[in-house]
This record gives sequence, C-alpha cells and structure tokens, in this order.
Amino acid sequence: MKTIAVIFGGKSAEHDVSIVTALAAIIKPLELSGKYHVEAVYIGKNGDWFWDDKLKDIKLYQSGAIEDFCRNAPKVHLLFDTGLTLVKSSQFAGRKKYQKVDVVFPAMHGTFGEDGDLMGLLEMAGVAYVGCGVAASAVAMDKVLCKLVTGAAGIYSPPWLWFSAGDLADHPDELVADCREFTYPLFVKPARLGSSIGISKVDTEKELINAFEVAAHYDDKVIVEQAVQNLVEVTLPIMGNEQPRPAMLEEPVLNTSGVFDFDTKYMQQGKGKMGGKSGGGKQGAQGYSKIPAEVSSNIHDKAVAMGLAVYRTLGCEGVARVDMLIDSKAGKVFFNEVNPLPGSLYAHNWRAAGVSSVELVTKLIDLAEDRFVKKQKLNTSFNTNFLKQF
Repeated sequence: MKTIAVIFGGKSAEHDVSIVTALAAIIKPLELSGKYHVEAVYIGKNGDWFWDDKLKDIKLYQSGAIEDFCRNAPKVHLLFDTGLTLVKSSQFAGRKKYQKVDVVFPAMHGTFGEDGDLMGLLEMAGVAYVGCGVAASAVAMDKVLCKLVTGAAGIYSPPWLWFSAGDLADHPDELVADCREFTYPLFVKPARLGSSIGISKVDTEKELINAFEVAAHYDDKVIVEQAVQNLVEVTLPIMGNEQPRPAMLEEPVLNTSGVFDFDTKYMQQGKGKMGGKSGGGKQGAQGYSKIPAEVSSNIHDKAVAMGLAVYRTLGCEGVARVDMLIDSKAGKVFFNEVNPLPGSLYAHNWRAAGVSSVELVTKLIDLAEDRFVKKQKLNTSFNTNFLKQF
C-alpha cells in the first residue's frame, strides 16, 4: 500500500483554510478509498513541522489544543535519500520512527506552499507530488506575473497596474494619479495572496490610499484592477496534465458590495448577505454558487476555452482553478486570476461534474505519479571536461 503524505498548515494567512482542505477534502476521501496509507504532516504558524495521526482530527484545531500539541510533540525531520522520508523521535530514548513517502499531496494555500516554495523542496527531494509544478505555481500565485504571461499569449484582462510597498512609501500621490486613467470602481489586492484576503473595492479616489495600505499589509506587491461593467464572475476548476479536463463553469455569489470575499466564502457559507437567495445554487465549501453558471452557451464556450488556454499557457498540471470576468452586455470574457490549489479542491464542483471526492483525489495522485515517471526519463546531467582547465 502506497504512503501519501498530506502537508498542510504553514506560515500563511490562509493557514486555517489549509487545515480544512487537508482534513475534509483530501485525507478523508483518501482513507475512504482504502488504497493508501495516509500520513498527516502539519506545519505550524511558526514553521515547525509535525507528523502524527492525531493531526487528522479537526477537534484538535477547533479546541485550540493544537498549541499544546506543538509545544510537546517531537518535530518531524525530512530525509532526502532517493526520495522523501519522514523522521521523528519516538517516546523511547534514542529511537526514531521512519516513514518513506511515495507521493506528497500538498494542501498548503498561499505563502510558502501554493506559491511554489514547497514544490521546489519536493523537486529537490525527488518525490512525486500532486498539483502544479514550481514555475506554474509561482507565476499563478503572482497576479502581476500571471497577467503579464497570459497577456503576452493574447489572453486579456481588464486594465490594471501594480506597484511595490516601497513605491507606496515613497510617492503615494503618484500612485493615486496613475489610477486616474481607470474608470471606477477599482479593486486593490495583494498580488500574491488568495482566499480574497486584503482585497478592497474602491469607488472614489479618496478611498485609494487606505486600500493600498490594507493590501500592502499582506504583501509588498500590490495590484490595482479596473472593475468589469455588467459583471458576471465565473470560475472553472480544471484537472489534468497534458490533456486537461474542465469541471463545471461556476458562478460564485458576490456579497452586497460586489466582492466574493473571505467572509462570504468561508464564514457565511454564502448565506446572510444575499437576502436569502437560494434558488438553483449549490451549497459547497465555498458557499452559495450557481452550477452551471447562468450564461449563454456562446459565453460558456468562450469561458471554458479561455480557462483551458490559461491552464496550458502557464503550464499548470494536476489541478487548478481559473477565474474569469464577464461583461454580460458586451458579451466579453476577461481573464482574472488562477488558483493553483483551489480551496477544498473545489470538490463540490467536481461532484456536480460527476466526479466523487474519492475519485478526485485518487485521480490527482495518478496524475502526480504519471508526471513523476515522465520527468525521471529526462537527462539532468551533462559530462564535460570543463574542470580539467583549472
């Protein structure tokens, strides 16, 4: 039986969301499949690593007992020896527990995980892992780089600009002036963060500086985007390597200010902000949404084609989610952003597409192993006489 290590938590603003993704959307269905030995690897908010079956219990985190656990439990060490092995001290003096890992299933959202950092570690360890690789993860998580790459491929976004926290500190008035070329409202976001954290909708120039400061609190790179008129926001989960497969085009709920924010996604579960609207939608981990999105067949096909084009352009593998913006009156579809690790894997959407939670995680592991086998066939060394010159 193969061993799957699910890594979650981490030094990220999305730490708690990562825990839910790992326990509910990955570990539970993996164990239900009966095909794998599943190990829970938790990274604390301070960066310490832990490995224990107790980490599979959501009550440990809900009660706050995780803090005592992290103070008293032995930390896990990683051994890179033709693969990845978990190592920790046992309760018996001088003894250690070892566990060779066949596949890593990352469940870390945001910083140090979803942004490619963890993937780089796993590449160096020489172990198969689920999801996008280093480059695709890094570009997808950086909204600025992502728009530059997709724009170069002819996949266009609404007007946007970006600046650094240093620019904000040195010449904030110039940044405000730069935004005058746009039509309000605007959205101000941290460039490398997910779960809609730190996002502000700005309706007037007077609100800009505060929105800049909020975004810069979470990231030293900030992006400003012009809102799409007559907006319909849609999202498309995609799975696969060379031959990606789309799930259902989904229309997430917006709150009363027109923002699909953290509170709407996770805390309110889509309720309480839309006057009790519930017809025709799905109640998933991401809150209320319409599956499929209520758009014309022509717009639907355009959005799906764009989603697949973005996935291929960035070199995404395994799983990702592409977000798009539609001007319903003009009939135009714009690219917004990519999430290389969708919250809870967007399992509710895949279920609507006919893929069960168990089938989803097992298929993702198959894709990870297939990619790993193919990469092992590549030659990564080259013999030369260069050193003999010295």
